Amino acid sequence: MSNVVVKKNGDKPAILPTSEATWDPWRTMRALLSWDPFREMAPFPVEERALSFAPAFDVKETKEGYIFKADLPGIKESELEVTLTGNRLTIGGKRESEKEDKGERYYTYERNYGSFSRSFTLPEGVDTDKLIASLDQGVLTVNLPKRPEVMPKKIAVRTEQGPKH
Repeated sequence: MSNVVVKKNGDKPAILPTSEATWDPWRTMRALLSWDPFREMAPFPVEERALSFAPAFDVKETKEGYIFKADLPGIKESELEVTLTGNRLTIGGKRESEKEDKGERYYTYERNYGSFSRSFTLPEGVDTDKLIASLDQGVLTVNLPKRPEVMPKKIAVRTEQGPKH
């Protein structure tokens, strides 16, 4: 067994080449037994995958204003920042990764961590003084009402009755 090198973090054992060019059935058996079916489940190896966190946003316009929503599980209110500069809304935050013990073995590692920042250009007519941002059960909701002068107004239509024939 002196020709087997075990890599860290759950990688498959690698067999060092020997000086013999003959077929070794025991080497083939060791290679087959080292196959890890859980390793094949991961879409990308952890080392090759870019670990970044970029939440998706829903932006909706209503009669009263605009609603921005994003799922931000695991982000604390203190690690979230909503800023408004002119007509530019910026939402940023940070989700910390869990502490990894070197003795643990991950079969798949798909959750993303890190900092993110998203900026949105707001249309004219938004009442920025009445912006409301709330974080409830991991869902960020930002409400931006429209100013009354840009909200649609219903205009009554009169009919003029002319002479009947």
